[in-house]
Amino acid sequence: MRKVWIPIQLNENSAEPLYHQIESQLRSLIISGQIKEGTLLPSIREFAGGLNCSVITVRRVYQDLENEGLLRTKQGTGTFVAKVGDTQREVFRREAVEEALKSAVDVGLSVKCEEEELKQLFLSILHRKYHPEQEEGEA
Repeated sequence: MRKVWIPIQLNENSAEPLYHQIESQLRSLIISGQIKEGTLLPSIREFAGGLNCSVITVRRVYQDLENEGLLRTKQGTGTFVAKVGDTQREVFRREAVEEALKSAVDVGLSVKCEEEELKQLFLSILHRKYHPEQEEGEA
């Protein structure tokens, strides 16, 4: 059983609570398969120390992800990444992207961005992200 280092980036200046930042990044790492099924996660205390946050924050993250079926805890052994089926992975992937897009649209609405302008902006960003080599050639 190997324990893994988890690459979580926290932004102390973000309005998003720390637990939510940790939870969403850890969820993404699990769903994308970057952290494999059966991987032993750091103890709550170790993880909190490594992230420089409270034990309560990490406990909440582990509990939430366990409730979602992404983690499982064995008493006296630790917390492990659970098996994520392809259907479950696809649902999580879609929900994560949908949530991010809804947030982006909400920001657009809040700054009075027209639908067509938002659509063009999205398509432009999409193109740049999927074809970065074209950006270099144009510069």
